[in-house]
Amino acid sequence: MLSEKIIYIGVLINLICSIWYIRDIFYSSTRPNLVSFFIWTIAPFVGVFLQLKAGAGLSVLGTFMAGFFPLLVIIFSIIKGNAFWKLTKFDFICGVFSILALIIYVITNKLGISILFAILSDGLASVPTIIKSFKYPESETPAIYLGGIINNTLALLIIRNWIFSIYAFSIYFIVVNIIIVFSIYYKKMLRLLNLGNKQISI
Repeated sequence: MLSEKIIYIGVLINLICSIWYIRDIFYSSTRPNLVSFFIWTIAPFVGVFLQLKAGAGLSVLGTFMAGFFPLLVIIFSIIKGNAFWKLTKFDFICGVFSILALIIYVITNKLGISILFAILSDGLASVPTIIKSFKYPESETPAIYLGGIINNTLALLIIRNWIFSIYAFSIYFIVVNIIIVFSIYYKKMLRLLNLGNKQISI
């Protein structure tokens, strides 16, 4: 079992990646979708409370940071006025369902079901950003998502009590961040594949 202190390395990496993301909000075309980031702020914070009730230790820092850094993104996006405000009906539907899921799991007494609804809420909120990343990859910076992958991977490595209420959020965050990073680089990967095929045919 690794020392729990390794989680601080993940927090530091996540901090650096988040600062990089915020820098790109100010100095490049990065435009976060605040529908996603708003729920990404709320759901993890309530998830921290639930994880602590389940007996989580320092591994809970992975979930806490997953909510804290989106909060910073919201604040700096509002200051810069560079948020992604071109919202579709689908974005609003995802936002409404995310909030409903949050309400349901807050009033549910069972930790496992509560965590499941928290993940559902956060996952629905991720959909607008995933779609935006596919359509407009230039509007996103992968840094904050890569930091989330590293941070939550380290959080998994120090879990001592492997129960759903403790490990589920970290696994979810790793998966959803990988999907977003893939969405950002999807078009670039296609271009590289097409270029490679052309060179082979020549």
